[in-house]
Amino acid sequence: MSKLLHISASPRGDRSESLALGETFLTTYRDANPGAEIDAWDLWDGSLPHFGPAAAHAKMTIFGGGTPTGDQAAAWDAARDAFQRFDAYDRYLFTVPMWNSGVPYILKQFIDVVSQPGMAFSFDPVTGYTGLLTGKKAAVIYTGAVYGEGRGRAFGTDHQQPFLHDWLEWAGISDIAEVAFRPNLVTADAAAGRDLARAAVTDLAKRF
Repeated sequence: MSKLLHISASPRGDRSESLALGETFLTTYRDANPGAEIDAWDLWDGSLPHFGPAAAHAKMTIFGGGTPTGDQAAAWDAARDAFQRFDAYDRYLFTVPMWNSGVPYILKQFIDVVSQPGMAFSFDPVTGYTGLLTGKKAAVIYTGAVYGEGRGRAFGTDHQQPFLHDWLEWAGISDIAEVAFRPNLVTADAAAGRDLARAAVTDLAKRF
Protein backbone atom coordinates (compact mmCIF):
# COMPACT_ATOMS: atom_id res chain seq x y z
CA MET A 1 0.00 0.00 0.00
CA SER A 2 1.24 3.46 -0.84
CA LYS A 3 2.65 5.84 1.76
CA LEU A 4 2.29 9.57 1.11
CA LEU A 5 4.14 12.37 2.87
CA HIS A 6 2.83 15.94 2.70
CA ILE A 7 5.76 18.37 2.90
CA SER A 8 4.52 21.84 3.76
CA ALA A 9 6.67 24.91 3.14
CA SER A 10 4.14 27.55 4.24
CA PRO A 11 4.07 29.03 7.76
CA ARG A 12 0.70 30.78 7.26
CA GLY A 13 -1.65 28.10 8.59
CA ASP A 14 -5.31 28.56 7.66
CA ARG A 15 -4.44 31.73 5.70
CA SER A 16 -2.21 29.81 3.31
CA GLU A 17 -3.38 29.30 -0.27
CA SER A 18 -0.93 26.44 -0.79
CA LEU A 19 -2.08 24.62 2.36
CA ALA A 20 -5.75 25.07 1.44
CA LEU A 21 -5.13 23.48 -1.95
CA GLY A 22 -3.07 20.81 -0.24
CA GLU A 23 -6.03 19.93 1.98
CA THR A 24 -8.22 19.63 -1.12
CA PHE A 25 -5.67 17.22 -2.57
CA LEU A 26 -5.42 15.15 0.63
CA THR A 27 -9.19 14.92 1.14
CA THR A 28 -9.64 13.63 -2.41
CA TYR A 29 -6.65 11.30 -2.15
CA ARG A 30 -7.97 9.75 1.07
CA ASP A 31 -11.33 9.10 -0.55
CA ALA A 32 -9.68 7.51 -3.60
CA ASN A 33 -7.15 5.50 -1.55
CA PRO A 34 -8.83 4.52 1.74
CA GLY A 35 -5.98 2.21 2.79
CA ALA A 36 -3.15 4.64 2.10
CA GLU A 37 -0.88 5.88 4.88
CA ILE A 38 -0.72 9.69 4.89
CA ASP A 39 1.60 11.74 7.08
CA ALA A 40 2.67 15.37 7.19
CA TRP A 41 5.97 17.16 7.69
CA ASP A 42 5.55 20.84 8.50
CA LEU A 43 9.02 22.15 7.74
CA TRP A 44 8.43 24.99 10.22
CA ASP A 45 7.86 22.70 13.23
CA GLY A 46 11.50 22.81 14.38
CA SER A 47 12.34 19.20 13.50
CA LEU A 48 14.47 20.05 10.46
CA PRO A 49 18.18 20.11 11.39
CA HIS A 50 20.46 22.96 10.42
CA PHE A 51 23.02 22.39 7.71
CA GLY A 52 25.93 24.55 8.78
CA PRO A 53 29.73 24.27 8.93
CA ALA A 54 29.88 20.89 10.70
CA ALA A 55 27.41 19.32 8.28
CA ALA A 56 29.13 20.81 5.25
CA HIS A 57 32.50 19.47 6.41
CA ALA A 58 30.92 16.08 7.09
CA LYS A 59 29.53 15.95 3.56
CA MET A 60 32.94 16.65 2.07
CA THR A 61 34.52 14.07 4.39
CA ILE A 62 32.06 11.48 3.03
CA PHE A 63 32.82 12.59 -0.52
CA GLY A 64 36.49 11.99 0.20
CA GLY A 65 35.86 8.48 1.49
CA GLY A 66 36.36 9.33 5.15
CA THR A 67 34.23 9.00 8.27
CA PRO A 68 32.98 12.13 10.08
CA THR A 69 33.86 12.44 13.75
CA GLY A 70 32.87 14.72 16.62
CA ASP A 71 30.56 17.58 15.68
CA GLN A 72 30.69 16.46 12.05
CA ALA A 73 29.42 12.99 12.97
CA ALA A 74 26.52 14.46 14.98
CA ALA A 75 25.57 16.74 12.08
CA TRP A 76 25.79 13.84 9.63
CA ASP A 77 23.61 11.66 11.86
CA ALA A 78 20.97 14.42 11.99
CA ALA A 79 21.00 14.77 8.19
CA ARG A 80 20.73 10.99 7.78
CA ASP A 81 17.78 10.83 10.17
CA ALA A 82 15.99 13.56 8.21
CA PHE A 83 16.67 11.77 4.94
CA GLN A 84 15.40 8.45 6.31
CA ARG A 85 12.19 10.14 7.45
CA PHE A 86 11.75 11.49 3.91
CA ASP A 87 12.79 8.29 2.14
CA ALA A 88 10.30 6.14 4.06
CA TYR A 89 7.54 7.22 1.64
CA ASP A 90 6.92 6.40 -1.99
CA ARG A 91 4.68 9.39 -2.77
CA TYR A 92 5.03 13.06 -1.89
CA LEU A 93 2.84 16.13 -1.88
CA PHE A 94 4.76 19.41 -1.75
CA THR A 95 2.81 22.62 -1.04
CA VAL A 96 5.04 25.53 -1.99
CA PRO A 97 4.32 29.26 -1.83
CA MET A 98 6.49 31.66 -3.83
CA TRP A 99 8.82 33.82 -1.79
CA ASN A 100 10.83 36.50 -3.61
CA SER A 101 10.49 34.69 -6.94
CA GLY A 102 11.74 31.43 -5.40
CA VAL A 103 10.89 28.91 -2.69
CA PRO A 104 10.77 29.62 1.08
CA TYR A 105 14.20 29.27 2.67
CA ILE A 106 12.95 26.44 4.86
CA LEU A 107 12.34 24.31 1.77
CA LYS A 108 15.83 25.08 0.49
CA GLN A 109 17.12 24.03 3.94
CA PHE A 110 15.21 20.75 3.65
CA ILE A 111 16.74 20.11 0.23
CA ASP A 112 20.23 20.90 1.50
CA VAL A 113 19.76 18.53 4.45
CA VAL A 114 18.47 15.49 2.53
CA SER A 115 20.61 15.88 -0.61
CA GLN A 116 23.50 13.74 0.58
CA PRO A 117 25.85 11.30 -1.17
CA GLY A 118 24.75 7.72 -0.81
CA MET A 119 21.27 8.89 0.17
CA ALA A 120 19.62 11.11 -2.45
CA PHE A 121 22.37 10.69 -5.03
CA SER A 122 25.57 9.00 -6.08
CA PHE A 123 28.39 10.63 -7.99
CA ASP A 124 30.84 9.36 -10.56
CA PRO A 125 33.69 11.61 -11.74
CA VAL A 126 33.07 10.54 -15.33
CA THR A 127 29.28 10.22 -15.57
CA GLY A 128 28.32 12.75 -12.88
CA TYR A 129 25.29 12.57 -10.58
CA THR A 130 22.76 9.75 -10.41
CA GLY A 131 19.55 10.27 -8.45
CA LEU A 132 18.74 7.43 -6.05
CA LEU A 133 15.08 8.22 -5.26
CA THR A 134 13.76 6.25 -8.19
CA GLY A 135 10.32 4.66 -8.23
CA LYS A 136 8.73 7.49 -6.24
CA LYS A 137 6.06 10.01 -7.28
CA ALA A 138 5.68 13.69 -6.45
CA ALA A 139 2.73 16.06 -6.69
CA VAL A 140 3.57 19.74 -6.28
CA ILE A 141 1.22 22.66 -5.66
CA TYR A 142 2.76 26.06 -6.37
CA THR A 143 1.15 29.33 -5.31
CA GLY A 144 2.13 32.95 -5.76
CA ALA A 145 0.49 36.29 -5.05
CA VAL A 146 2.04 38.54 -7.70
CA TYR A 147 4.03 36.60 -10.30
CA GLY A 148 2.11 35.00 -13.16
CA GLU A 149 2.84 34.01 -16.73
CA GLY A 150 2.53 36.90 -19.16
CA ARG A 151 2.48 39.65 -16.51
CA GLY A 152 5.90 41.02 -17.35
CA ARG A 153 9.23 41.29 -15.58
CA ALA A 154 7.93 43.87 -13.09
CA PHE A 155 5.78 41.13 -11.54
CA GLY A 156 8.73 38.85 -10.87
CA THR A 157 10.41 35.80 -12.36
CA ASP A 158 9.66 32.14 -11.75
CA HIS A 159 12.60 30.62 -9.88
CA GLN A 160 10.13 28.55 -7.83
CA GLN A 161 8.81 25.81 -10.12
CA PRO A 162 11.97 25.24 -12.22
CA PHE A 163 14.09 24.96 -9.07
CA LEU A 164 11.97 22.33 -7.31
CA HIS A 165 11.19 20.41 -10.50
CA ASP A 166 14.88 20.20 -11.39
CA TRP A 167 15.78 19.04 -7.88
CA LEU A 168 13.18 16.29 -7.93
CA GLU A 169 14.46 15.02 -11.27
CA TRP A 170 18.07 15.33 -10.10
CA ALA A 171 17.21 13.16 -7.07
CA GLY A 172 15.72 10.49 -9.33
CA ILE A 173 12.00 11.31 -9.10
CA SER A 174 10.77 11.47 -12.69
CA ASP A 175 7.01 10.99 -12.07
CA ILE A 176 6.10 14.60 -11.22
CA ALA A 177 2.69 16.28 -11.47
CA GLU A 178 2.27 20.00 -10.83
CA VAL A 179 -0.52 22.54 -10.32
CA ALA A 180 0.16 26.28 -10.12
CA PHE A 181 -2.22 28.89 -8.68
CA ARG A 182 -0.79 32.36 -9.21
CA PRO A 183 -3.47 35.04 -9.39
CA ASN A 184 -2.56 38.67 -8.92
CA LEU A 185 -3.92 38.78 -5.39
CA VAL A 186 -2.83 42.37 -4.87
CA THR A 187 -5.17 43.83 -7.49
CA ALA A 188 -7.56 41.14 -8.71
CA ASP A 189 -10.34 38.87 -7.52
CA ALA A 190 -8.80 35.40 -7.30
CA ALA A 191 -12.02 33.40 -6.82
CA ALA A 192 -12.30 32.12 -10.39
CA GLY A 193 -8.65 31.08 -10.50
CA ARG A 194 -8.96 29.42 -7.10
CA ASP A 195 -11.90 27.35 -8.32
CA LEU A 196 -9.92 26.22 -11.36
CA ALA A 197 -6.95 25.34 -9.16
CA ARG A 198 -9.15 23.31 -6.80
CA ALA A 199 -10.60 21.42 -9.76
CA ALA A 200 -7.10 20.71 -11.11
CA VAL A 201 -5.87 19.56 -7.69
CA THR A 202 -8.92 17.33 -7.21
CA ASP A 203 -8.38 15.71 -10.59
CA LEU A 204 -4.68 15.20 -9.86
CA ALA A 205 -5.40 13.57 -6.47
CA LYS A 206 -7.81 11.10 -8.07
CA ARG A 207 -5.14 10.00 -10.53
CA PHE A 208 -2.11 10.13 -8.22
